[in-house]
Order: sequence, then C-alpha cells, then structure tokens
Amino acid sequence: MSFPWANQYQPKHPVMKWVDDRLPLPRFVYNAVGAGYPVPRNLNYFWNFGVLAGAALAIQIVTGIVLAMHYAANAGVAFNSVEHIMRDVNAGWFIRYAHMNGASMFFIVVYLHIFRGLYYGSYKAPREMVWLLGVVIFLLMMATAFMGYVLPWGQMSFWGAQVITGFFSAIPGVGEPMRQWLLGGFAPDNAALNRFFSLHYLLPFVILGVVILHIWALHIPGSSNPTGIEVKDEQDTVPFHPYYTAKDGVGLGVFLMIFAVLTFFTPNLLGHADNYIQANPLSTPAHIVPEWYFWPFYAILRAFTFNFLWIDAKLWGVIAMFAAIALLFFLPWLDGSPVKSSTYRPLNKIFFWILLFDIGLLGVCGMMPAEQPWVIFSQIGAIYYFAHFLIILPIISRIERPLPMPGSITEAVLAKHADKSSATA
Repeated sequence: MSFPWANQYQPKHPVMKWVDDRLPLPRFVYNAVGAGYPVPRNLNYFWNFGVLAGAALAIQIVTGIVLAMHYAANAGVAFNSVEHIMRDVNAGWFIRYAHMNGASMFFIVVYLHIFRGLYYGSYKAPREMVWLLGVVIFLLMMATAFMGYVLPWGQMSFWGAQVITGFFSAIPGVGEPMRQWLLGGFAPDNAALNRFFSLHYLLPFVILGVVILHIWALHIPGSSNPTGIEVKDEQDTVPFHPYYTAKDGVGLGVFLMIFAVLTFFTPNLLGHADNYIQANPLSTPAHIVPEWYFWPFYAILRAFTFNFLWIDAKLWGVIAMFAAIALLFFLPWLDGSPVKSSTYRPLNKIFFWILLFDIGLLGVCGMMPAEQPWVIFSQIGAIYYFAHFLIILPIISRIERPLPMPGSITEAVLAKHADKSSATA
C-alpha cells in the first residue's frame, strides 16, 4: 500500500539498522503490520477474521506437527495410534482435541471472512487477485480437511473416503484410473492412508505460502472497508498499529475463549460418534456423512437423482459440486455493479441474506439422510445457489439503483458519529 503519507521505517538502534541494511525483515514487518501500514479508519470487527484465520492456521500447523510425531499411517495400527495419543502421550488428548476443533474454528472464521467479502464487495476491482487467492486457500483447506478426516481410521473416516473418492469414478474414461491412483488401490487401505497422511502434512505449508501471497496482494491496493469507497487522502486512514492490532487483539481473545470452551468442555460436539469405532470394510454405517463444513457441497452433490441428456446423475452431482466452488473464481466479473458495499445496494442486501439462508438449508440437507423431504430441499437449494450467482447477481447489478454514497471514508465516519450524537442528545 504505497501512500505518500505512509510512515517510512528508519531504525534508530545500531543493531536494528545493521540487520535492516542486510536483511530488511524489520522494515517488512513494520510496513506489513506496523505504523507504516495505513488502513481505512472505519473497519469494523468483520475485518478481524483474516487475522483469526491466520491464528487458526498456526494452531493447526503446531498441533499437527506434534501429532505427526506419534501417529502411525498404517491401516492396522492407525486407529490404535490415535487412541495411544489420547491415553498415553503427555497432554496428547489436548493436542488432538485442539487439532480437531481447530479445523472447525478455522472453517468458521474463513466462512465468516468469505461472507463478509460477499456482503461488502471485497472481491471487486482492484482486489480481484486478493479474492482469487482466497478461493485457492479455501480449496486447499477443503482438500487438507478431507484427508485429515480419513487419518483416525474410524468408521466415518473409512466410509467417507470410500464414498467421496467413489464419485471420481463417475468421470468417463479417466474417473476410475484417477480414483485408483488417488487411493493407491481399489479401496481405502494402507496406500491411501500413507498418501493422505503425506498430503495432509504437506498442504498446510502450501496454504501458508498462499496466505503470504494473499497478504502481499492485499497490501498493493490496501484493505477494503464497509463503505466500499477507496482511500482518498491521509484523513481516511489510521496506522495499523496500534489501532487495529488492539482491535484484532480483542477479536483474538474472544476467538481463543470460544476455542477453549469447545476444546475443554465439548470436544466432540462437531465430530461424529461413529469415528470412535475402528474402520470395518464389512460394516457400512447407517448414514455416511462428512464433516459439517462440507455439508452444503455434499447436499449439492446428492441433489442429482436422475440422468439428464447423456450424463448420469452421479456425474452431474460431481460437476455441480466442483462448479459450486469454481463459481467463486468468476464472482468479480459476474457482479457488474460499480458500488461495492451492500450497505448502499438495497436489492443486493436482500438477496445476500436469501443466499445465506439457502446455504444454511443446504447445510442441513447435507447432514440429513438422502431421503425425502431433504432430497427435494437440496435440489431447490442447489438451483437457487447457482441461480444467485449466474442469473440474479448479474441482473440486479444492472437494474439496481444504489443509495447515495458519502464522498469519502472520513465523511461517512463523521456522519455516523453525528447520528449517534443526535440520538443520545
């Protein structure tokens, strides 16, 4: 973010000056998160979720490294090695529960981060690359989480791997060879467990690399803000430190309290009881369900129950599931409105909340068995999901009449404080 009024780092201590001249790491940190990085003065707590996602990633990497020291990626002993971690390793239960619930907390803050971006138009120019890299991070998270879900080698782990990888076989010609290559055989076993463990360990570091690119891309145009108006002068900004480091500190404290309650008091709330039963290829669970953060996409996958044209229902489900995520890559160009924030877009605001309800409905359908009325609800939800991005959003971006916008961020902030003063007078 190269504003002419941004403070430039000038180390005063001889040691810091010597380090900065040879390795400008102090300068990099100062310009990235210090007083040298000006940010819009009107950011609210919805802008905390990027930092919280970084904290969740750090928790996952640290706890994952410790767990890898005790885990055995072998179908014969994987389940028992997890039990060994829980019962015999010093604080192993805490590390494992922190890793389990850390994944859920990671997805919670990332989903909130995405929804904030959708509401405030953070995907629009000049921040398209920030958004695209964020979607890449989301995809990598989903792949990492799926492979991690297999590692405990419980009933839901085994059958989740069997069912989800089985959908690849629907792809004509290359589907079955792709599935066998992914599993290392015809069914989940030692080879699949070793592959998934290796990739599950590697991908968080890939995510970390993309996160660095994501932050780098963000610092070029600077942070978005609730009004969607670009920074015009020095009055529109404040230094990131101490203003937003303090604000992020409050958010981090709340995040850690919720995380602690989840880990210490209800560690299995977001898990599945069947995963505490050792994997048995001869005993299929009554209801196979993935982790909660996959439920909306799982509902879309199961929404297709009949063949259409020359493509069977199974392949349509696979196409729709991947297309539901791929749509996010095209969002900056599907929404043609010059106004970013839904605060000034009354129609877009209404349909945003309808979309959130729809995703919630898909989540419930993904959790439920594939029977009526959940099948028809998932079909309705899937139709609306695609219609929102491909039909509704492009149309309302052309016909909508936005509300009058303030001339600058400072004007919006002063007007807000004036309204509060008049309300309390």
